[in-house]
Amino acid sequence: MKNYSLFLLVGLLPALLLQGCTFEYKTNSVDDEPFELGDMIEPFDPPTLEELDKEVTWEDGLVIDAMKLDFEAQEKMGEPPINIEEALKLKNKTPEDNEKILDTLGRLPESEEEVDFDGEMIRHTSAELKSTNPLLISSTAEFDIASLTSFGLFSFDRELKPFAAADSVKEWKRSEDRLYDKIVMRDDLLWSDGKPITAHDIVFSWRLIMSSQVPVPAVRSGTDKLKWIEAYDDYTLVFFHPVPLATNIWNVNFPIVPKHVYENSVAEDPTLQTSPYHVKIEEKPVVGGAYEIVERSVGNRIVLQSREDYYMFKGKQVRDKPYFKRIVYRIILDPAVTLQALMSAEIEEAILTPEQWSSNTNGGEFYKHNTKAYGAEWTYFYFGWNTKTPYFSDKRVRQAMSYAFNHDELLNVLLYGLCDPSTGTFHPQSPWYPEEGLKPYKRDLKKAEKLLEEAGWVDSNGDGKRDKEVNGKRLDFKFTILVMNRPDRVDVCNLLSNNLKDIGIDCVVRPVEFTTLQQYTSEHKFQAFFGGWGAGADPDTSENIWGTDQERNYGQYSNEQVDKLFEEGRKEFDEEKRQKIYQEIHKIIYEDQPYTFLYTRNAYYGFNKKLRGYAFSPRGPYHYGPGFSRMWTPLK
Repeated sequence: MKNYSLFLLVGLLPALLLQGCTFEYKTNSVDDEPFELGDMIEPFDPPTLEELDKEVTWEDGLVIDAMKLDFEAQEKMGEPPINIEEALKLKNKTPEDNEKILDTLGRLPESEEEVDFDGEMIRHTSAELKSTNPLLISSTAEFDIASLTSFGLFSFDRELKPFAAADSVKEWKRSEDRLYDKIVMRDDLLWSDGKPITAHDIVFSWRLIMSSQVPVPAVRSGTDKLKWIEAYDDYTLVFFHPVPLATNIWNVNFPIVPKHVYENSVAEDPTLQTSPYHVKIEEKPVVGGAYEIVERSVGNRIVLQSREDYYMFKGKQVRDKPYFKRIVYRIILDPAVTLQALMSAEIEEAILTPEQWSSNTNGGEFYKHNTKAYGAEWTYFYFGWNTKTPYFSDKRVRQAMSYAFNHDELLNVLLYGLCDPSTGTFHPQSPWYPEEGLKPYKRDLKKAEKLLEEAGWVDSNGDGKRDKEVNGKRLDFKFTILVMNRPDRVDVCNLLSNNLKDIGIDCVVRPVEFTTLQQYTSEHKFQAFFGGWGAGADPDTSENIWGTDQERNYGQYSNEQVDKLFEEGRKEFDEEKRQKIYQEIHKIIYEDQPYTFLYTRNAYYGFNKKLRGYAFSPRGPYHYGPGFSRMWTPLK
C-alpha cells in the first residue's frame, strides 16, 4: 500500500458508504473535456530492456517475506516474561504490565498446528467506507480494509524501512544511480475474479492516477514524481525516475487496481464511483489481496473472507495462509456503545478513549473477556486555520490562538494525562523531530492579547469583542470551527471556544458528519477545523500537507523556505543530513503555527483474550508487515 500520511480528522471517522446512496449520474457530454488516460504524464520513448541492461549497473534490492521477518525477530526475543495464563490474568496498570502483556500475547504461533484457521475476528470501526477502491481511500477505516484486500509490490517493516514483498515480487533490481527500479513479478498472482495480476495492471494504475479528471489527490502525491513505467512483458516492468531522489523508493509504491475492470469504464465516469457500473464495483470490488469483501450492511458491518486463490495456485500453497477465515468489521460510532460491545464480546478489538482506558476498563466486567495494551503511535491532532481568511492570514493571530488555548486542561482533564503535547508535524520519537526539542505552547493570555493587538485585532467600540478594519469594513473576530460530531472531539472545540471568550473572540463550534467535514476542508470552505494526521512512512509525504498549493494543504499555508527544504530533502541521500532538513521544516512550521498543535495520541486498544499476535508500530497495531493481519487465535 502507498505510504502516504492518512487524513484522520479525529481518528476513527464515519465516512460515506456508497451502497444504498443516491447519486446524480452524469456522463461526459460533447461539451465536456474528453477524458485522456495519463494526460498528466510527459511523453517518453523508453529504451528496450536489452538496451537498459547494457547501460545500467543494477544492484539487488531487498525482497522480503514479511512473516518470515517477524518470525526471525521473535526468535531473537527469547522466552516470554510470563506464561499465557498469567498474561491473561494481568491487569494493565503500569508500563511494566504493558510490556509483559505485549511480549507474551503479542507473539506469533510457534507452529501452524496452534492456529484456528477457520476462525473469525470481529473488529470495530466507527466509519462507513466512502470507497472500497484503494485509489480513493481517505480515512483510516478505508485504509484498514484496503490493507487486507489490496495487492501491492512493496511493504515496510515496523521501523518503516521499505522492501519488495516476496508475496508479489521475485526480483527487484535498483540502478546504481537510482534512476531505475526493475521488478520481476511472480506469475502466480490472481485477482479475485480469477484473472492474472500482471505488470500491465501496474502501468494502467499509474496512468489512471496520473489522469487529471480522476480525483485521487492522496495517492497522486509522490506518484507524480515518476517519469515513466514500462511493462516489458507480463511480469517485468521498469520504473523510470527523472532524477535520483531519496524518495524514489516510496514513489513506486502506489495502489494497484485491475486494468480489465476499469479500462473501458473510466472515460465515462472518471470519478470511479458514480456510474451504475462503478457503484456495482464499489459494492463487490475485484481485489488482489488476501481478503475480499463478501458482505456490506450500511451502518452495521463489513465482512471480509480470505481468498483461497490468494495463497493457493494450481493446487499448491504458494503464500502464507491468512490466520482468519473471516474478518468482520462492526460499525459503531459512539465510543460508549463500542466499549459495551467489547465488554460483551460482540466485538473483539477496539481503540479505547483516554477516559475509557483510565476509568472504565479497570474492573472485572472489562477483564472478563478482554485485556488491553498500548503502543506509541505517530499521530497528532490539531486546530487547522484557513490562512487565506482575514482571521488567520497573520501568523501572529495563529500564535495567539495557541497561547489562548488551555493545553493543560486538554491534556490533563479531557485526555486524562495519557497523551503528550505536540509541537508540529513530526513525532518526538521520530528521527525528523528537532534534536534540541521545542517547547509546547502553554496558555498565556497576556501574550495572546499582545499578539492580537499587534495584528490589529482590538476592541474598537468597547463592547468586549475584538474587531478589525478589513477592506474598509469593520469585521468582528467571530469564526466557526468544524469538527466531526463525536462527543469527545466536540469537547475539545468547546474548550477552545470558552478559552477564546476570555480574550474577546467568538468561536462557534459546528459539529458535522465526516463526509461534510471532508468536503469542506478539501474545498477550503472553512475558517477553522479540528483534525488529525497519521504518519507517513517517509517524512517527504507530509509535503502534501505543507507544500504551497498541495492537494491536502487544506489551510492553504505557504512558506517558500518550507517548499525549498522539501525539495532539498528529496535529493539528499545522506541520512543524517536529510534528517536535519526535516527537523528544520518542523521548526519553521512551529514558528508559523498554521495549525495549533495539540497532542500526539498513543494507540490504546482493548483486545479479546482469545486474540494473539498484536504488536505496535508508529502507525498502530495493523499498518505494517504482511498483507493480512498478523493476529491469530489458538485452537480451542
